[in-house]
Amino acid sequence: MPTNRSKSEKHEATKQLRRDPYEVLGVTRNSTDQEIKSAYRKMALKYHPDKNANDPKAADMFKEVTFSYNILSDPDKRRQYDTAGFQAVESESQDLELDLSSLGAVNTMFAALFSKLGVPIKTTVSATVLEEALNGVVTIRPLPLGQAITKKVEKQCAHFYAVTITEADARAGFVCQVQSSDKSKFKLLYFDQEETGGLSLCLQEDSAKTGKVTSAGMYFLGFPVYRLDQTLNSMAAAKDPDAAFFKKLDGFQPCELTELKAGTHVFAVYGDNFFKSASYTIEALSCGPFTEEKENLRAVEAQILTKRVELSKFETEYREVWT
Repeated sequence: MPTNRSKSEKHEATKQLRRDPYEVLGVTRNSTDQEIKSAYRKMALKYHPDKNANDPKAADMFKEVTFSYNILSDPDKRRQYDTAGFQAVESESQDLELDLSSLGAVNTMFAALFSKLGVPIKTTVSATVLEEALNGVVTIRPLPLGQAITKKVEKQCAHFYAVTITEADARAGFVCQVQSSDKSKFKLLYFDQEETGGLSLCLQEDSAKTGKVTSAGMYFLGFPVYRLDQTLNSMAAAKDPDAAFFKKLDGFQPCELTELKAGTHVFAVYGDNFFKSASYTIEALSCGPFTEEKENLRAVEAQILTKRVELSKFETEYREVWT
């Protein structure tokens, strides 16, 4: 008679079958964060459930690709994996990003409930939107510099905008920002323009509550600008409040691009609400008139890096005293 394996034995068997995350994504150990992100987005789109209904192999590949990316996209987890393999990475901490457009009404309702209760839920852009962009069949509206545009985008849909900047704008720095006065959830997206005429997703910023609005921004200022990943901090606090204190600044991650070249660039606002459309105002600005503000920001970014190093050193001393 066949023997029944315990839950832990099954878990260990699953772990042994895991493939190297670099192999899964088709990248090397020397690949940059941007190369890893680009590889992930292409494979996630290829195996996305929206495009592979009732295909269990594609579903397994989608999970494996997402699992691998969750390791390699986190600097700490990537370093731990490079040093000691899967044993150094807690599988329970790997969370899938949800495509709300493929969940169905009941599952979406549960996701919305958990979100209301404070459980951090990562969502991804609908595969339909990404595929339409890649095929070049989206409508692109002009967005003149300094002119704010207010619109309402349906849930799991996107409005695309083209912004043209000059050489002077590129040298001075450039900002694209979006706000929602009714605190709608949305994503600000930036697309690379492919030689085929299509658009591929390059950057993504989720909206965050700032006072009485939700907002997201992309800053191309010629020097590193950091953003706060609040989901990362929330998850760390839930697992270990003491560690969360020392890791509070780890949520500040450098934005992937520091500058844009002169020419036309495409941004999009993606409606990320669970059930309703998202109201927003988008504006693109040249930083030429804001020299002082730009230098103040540069100083603040440097201070964040310094404080992050200090917290890391303090954590080491704290652990030595209490262990």
